[in-house]
Amino acid sequence: MSADTDADSSAPMRADARRNREQILRAAREVFADRGPDAPLDEIARRAGVGIATLYRRFPRRADLHRGVAVEVLTALGEAAHRAAAEEHDPYLALRRFMHAALDLKIGSVMPSLLGRFTVDDILDGVPGDAVDPVEALLVRAQAQGRIRLDVVLGDITLMIVRLSRPLPGGGRFSADDALAHRQLDVYIDGLRPTGSPRPTTELGGPAVDAVAFKRFREQMIGEAYDAQADDD
Repeated sequence: MSADTDADSSAPMRADARRNREQILRAAREVFADRGPDAPLDEIARRAGVGIATLYRRFPRRADLHRGVAVEVLTALGEAAHRAAAEEHDPYLALRRFMHAALDLKIGSVMPSLLGRFTVDDILDGVPGDAVDPVEALLVRAQAQGRIRLDVVLGDITLMIVRLSRPLPGGGRFSADDALAHRQLDVYIDGLRPTGSPRPTTELGGPAVDAVAFKRFREQMIGEAYDAQADDD
């Protein structure tokens, strides 16, 4: 099924219907990342800025929405890889650009929450381009140019993105979680460079969580977890 057709029809959608569909999928991705795949559909509709009837018209079953989110995330991942390869002359910078774009897709939060709800073929059949091949090609080129150490393999790229895109414990209570993940990704990317490479010049963004800030976050996280357990008891 094309991304530009209704769940129950092969007819192309109007521009407004396509926009509604994109808003619903984007909102569902965020809600599933925060609250899991069984989150209330009215919350997704609210975040998308549409009525619940519009959501059901686009996705009559929850399974349709699950599949739609998975296809949308993997499609965007492939597009990010191809765009980085096409627009960045330096393969190292292209890989860095792709990894930051992939981190924004929250793939490590969204896709694991949907596991067991469809098969690989169910999803990949709807994805126009796989990210694996262009990312692998960028890695090989960067290594050939001496920009990335030779013992790095594809999984060191993709699985680190999965790890970093998972939220910190405590749900969304740490408001700078996304920015911190991008900062930590830059630290990791610098670590992909070969021994003896020039010192990295990338300026670290995001929050610098020093010892004082970490202790404050730790206290908040543990305290809220204790309160939640006490309420359950």
